[in-house]
Amino acid sequence: MPITGTLGAVLVLIGLILLGAVSIRIVRDYERAVVFRLGRVRRAKGPGIIFLIPLVDRMVRVSLRLQTVDVAPQDVITADTVSVQVNGVLMFRVTDPVRAVIAVDDYVGATGLLAQTTLRTVLGSVELDTLLSEREQVNAQLQQAVAEHAALWGVEVLSMEVKHVDLPESMRRAMAREAEADRERQAKIVAAQGELDAAQTLLEAAQALRKNPVSLQLRYLHTLVQVAAEQHSQLVFPLPMELSAVVAASSSAQESSPFGSKPSRQER
Repeated sequence: MPITGTLGAVLVLIGLILLGAVSIRIVRDYERAVVFRLGRVRRAKGPGIIFLIPLVDRMVRVSLRLQTVDVAPQDVITADTVSVQVNGVLMFRVTDPVRAVIAVDDYVGATGLLAQTTLRTVLGSVELDTLLSEREQVNAQLQQAVAEHAALWGVEVLSMEVKHVDLPESMRRAMAREAEADRERQAKIVAAQGELDAAQTLLEAAQALRKNPVSLQLRYLHTLVQVAAEQHSQLVFPLPMELSAVVAASSSAQESSPFGSKPSRQER
């Protein structure tokens, strides 16, 4: 009898251990457990220890952590008929575990496929310049479009952004030529503006020197000093125009004298 009682206690203990192993589940803090009892959903439980009725309850784990999906490259024709290849990145998390389980078969795959379709639809309605220059506006449209549909199965879309835009080689060359032409145009405008400013400054300097002839002579002498400071330089010293005028006037006065020039010895 004692042996039979001990054996029964051992069997009961083993049965309890097996029952606990089957019925007890531990749910982590970032998870929720959606429990089905006889095929009907009960509610989302956790975190912590939950108890299941063997052969009656079934549990599905759902992660509440932020999930990232790399959207595969998509061939898109923009509104201005330019063929580009675009990929993106999608970030979302589950806010309603029950709806994420019962409303869709695979909420991760469904959200990823929805992101691919939305990427082609939205980018097909914008022009290439808008896609390249107004990236934030395009990303906002993508996020709003994906979030509206993903909310039906308890998923919150936090971000949907264009990751990379792959342009055709011919389009790259055309854009490079356009950018180079624009840089040349800007350089010519800056050079012309500099010439205009220099000409205006020279005009003001000439007007200032014209009011005082002495300042013009000082500027002339200063320029000669600068030229003479250079080594191995040959200096050509021009005569002032005023001195040339004085010499020309003196010569004219001698020619017009009534006495004329003195005769030479041979004439005598």
